[in-house]
Amino acid sequence: MRRSTPTVKIPSRKGAYATRIGIYALLVSLAAICLLPFYSMLIASTHGSDEISSQLLLLPGNQFLDNYHRLIGTINVWKGFLHSLYITVTSTVLALYFSALAAYGFSKYPFKGRGFLFGFVIATMMIPSQLGIIGFFKQMSMLNLLNTYWPLILPSIANAFGIFFLKQICDSAVPRELLESARIDGASELHIFHRIVLPLLVPSLATLGIFLFISKWNSFLEPLIIIFDNEKQTLPVMVAMTKGQFRTDYGAQYVGVLISVVPILAVFAAASKRIIGGISVGALKE
Repeated sequence: MRRSTPTVKIPSRKGAYATRIGIYALLVSLAAICLLPFYSMLIASTHGSDEISSQLLLLPGNQFLDNYHRLIGTINVWKGFLHSLYITVTSTVLALYFSALAAYGFSKYPFKGRGFLFGFVIATMMIPSQLGIIGFFKQMSMLNLLNTYWPLILPSIANAFGIFFLKQICDSAVPRELLESARIDGASELHIFHRIVLPLLVPSLATLGIFLFISKWNSFLEPLIIIFDNEKQTLPVMVAMTKGQFRTDYGAQYVGVLISVVPILAVFAAASKRIIGGISVGALKE
């Protein structure tokens, strides 16, 4: 008896189109949900405080310039913008470089106590930063660093999450054979790190950089307790200053929030190209 060969059903063209339309509809719906808060913020920045607090706003208004003028009349928003940009960019660059350096050391250099030390670094991630804020304040006071930007920048050098994240990438993305061949050619350890390891970590550094930038840019508690001079404050703290004792100017606040969101979107757009480019290169190499 002949065995009957199983028939493979080929999906019809109509079924394929229906599936594709369903996928596109789902993606468009998810994108709309993600963009809804930004749209709401943009619309609210064009209305007055009374309308924002009493109505559901769906269409833009005509009070954006009035809100902006009230904002800059209350706080020096662009000076706060520059302060936040300086602190955030400096902190992010330092955190990325030293996290990559420490992660590379934990990954590729066997030394006594490496496992215990790496476990200790991971354990520090379990402690909320708010618990150490009093000790941090007293320490900065003893070092005469209060009302300066150094307490907001220097701690970024020791970033436990960055070390943990990049160490896992170094384990898989940086081959030991490549490092050994560079050492045989006479390359120094720092030269190997700068010319071989860092280029291999670019997509991961871009991903980590997005999180670090957003976290530092939105930081509120540390600048609030470290900086005493209002003219030196960062943008999030300055925007919060628009809240009065008896009345809150929501229109001005939304304009300030809108200004503060622009750098985050710009960094995400720039870094996402690096991430996608690194993934594409890795796929081609495979």
